Amino acid sequence: MVPPGERTMDRERAIELHPLTPERWPDLVSLFGRRGACGGCWCMYWRLPPQEYNQPSRGERNKRLLHALVESGKTPGILAYVEGNPVGWCAIGPREEFIRLKRSPYYAKALAPVDDEPVWSVVCFYIKPEHRGRGLSLPLLGAAVEF
Repeated sequence: MVPPGERTMDRERAIELHPLTPERWPDLVSLFGRRGACGGCWCMYWRLPPQEYNQPSRGERNKRLLHALVESGKTPGILAYVEGNPVGWCAIGPREEFIRLKRSPYYAKALAPVDDEPVWSVVCFYIKPEHRGRGLSLPLLGAAVEF
């Protein structure tokens, strides 16, 4: 596994991995673009109940909510960089922060707690389209596990 900040290769180039911090927020904004990665999600889908997520202005609202989460000192994910540019993202966090997981049809079968140990979940990967298929997900997952 690759700890945050360490480098690995994305076939041709080095990958650098870092937790999302307030200082790195502009990098996430750049990576996600004006659509918030996918339809204004901003990786808030798993964190919000449907009635809150499915708002007409969800893109800007979700962006503000994720930004507030980052500014509060929480680390909601890991960023991947190639040649200093943000190219990938992995959303992570304590399972209890992802309220939609409890509504999943798989919750009782596979996701329900089995003991009192804290459990973290990986709920999203986003790779910039031109960097897909280059092996970024595995190092991102490794950094998430080490985090």
